[in-house]
Amino acid sequence: MLRRRLTLLLTLGLTSTAWADLPPLPPVDAGPPLTVAPALLEASLRCTDDGSPWQEPVILVHGTSVLPEENWGWVYLRTLSARGLQVCTVALPVRALGDIQEASQYVVHAIRTVHARTGRRVDVLGHSQGGLEPRWALKWWPDTRDMVDDLVTLATPHHGSWLANVLSPLPCALKACLQMRRGSSFLEVLNRDDETPGAIDYTSLYSITDHAVLPASGQASALLEGAVNLAIQDVCPGRVVMHLAFAWDPVVVALVVDALTHPGGVDPARLPKGICRRMEDPTRYLSDVVTRDYLRGVVRSVPLLPPTFVEPRLAPYVVVDRSNVR
Repeated sequence: MLRRRLTLLLTLGLTSTAWADLPPLPPVDAGPPLTVAPALLEASLRCTDDGSPWQEPVILVHGTSVLPEENWGWVYLRTLSARGLQVCTVALPVRALGDIQEASQYVVHAIRTVHARTGRRVDVLGHSQGGLEPRWALKWWPDTRDMVDDLVTLATPHHGSWLANVLSPLPCALKACLQMRRGSSFLEVLNRDDETPGAIDYTSLYSITDHAVLPASGQASALLEGAVNLAIQDVCPGRVVMHLAFAWDPVVVALVVDALTHPGGVDPARLPKGICRRMEDPTRYLSDVVTRDYLRGVVRSVPLLPPTFVEPRLAPYVVVDRSNVR
């Protein structure tokens, strides 16, 4: 940094009296500037705060087409708060139907803000697409890596979803869908080099009965090199956990709590005995989420994102080839 200052002074021919007039340098490894309006970033973040001293905070990142309260409100907000964790949610724009690169800026802001407010390293939990935004944030905004303790992803198509490949040729194809295709430019760049950067405990929980990510996408889609990768069936053989069920399944919830409340990744040996016998009625969750308000919200969001057959171009900070820059 000192060398940068001296070089700038010599280049501009400035005297020592002009030192204070120089603009402050950005933090080292801060990554590219955020282009989303600060007011939108701040409005997207909500945290529980009962006035007690902050415990280790956790940021919840929702999946495609839902809002934070629809994804997390029925189980995780209550469960994690009951375990003494301070819970924050980040609302991705247009129900996470748009460009994942833009949505990731909301996660960057959330990590920086919660870390600054609490003075603690934060945990991040993402469901489905909600596991991709934190990974993109940690990859391209390196300063966030020292702010995160754990990243736990649930049913996340780290290497693509066959369902996205099926839907992407349709006229209703949306940006996020195109980016989650197997072989997309977004995923190719995201998984290039180190898939789990930083001194962070990564955990990827997945299910072999997941209709959106597995089995048609192949088991490798959910696996992260450098993470603790765990199939729910490795804990409870024969258990059927579909894609949406990660939002309520008791075994998944127990694994998440274990990962977030212990050093290192998840360890199923610490789960309570008899956990595999616990079941939850999905109709209670679905009746709360799949309502007319939810469907109306999705319908209202789609016109904000004109249909496209072309994957969003990679942002300038990730490419050298200018032909693929927006």
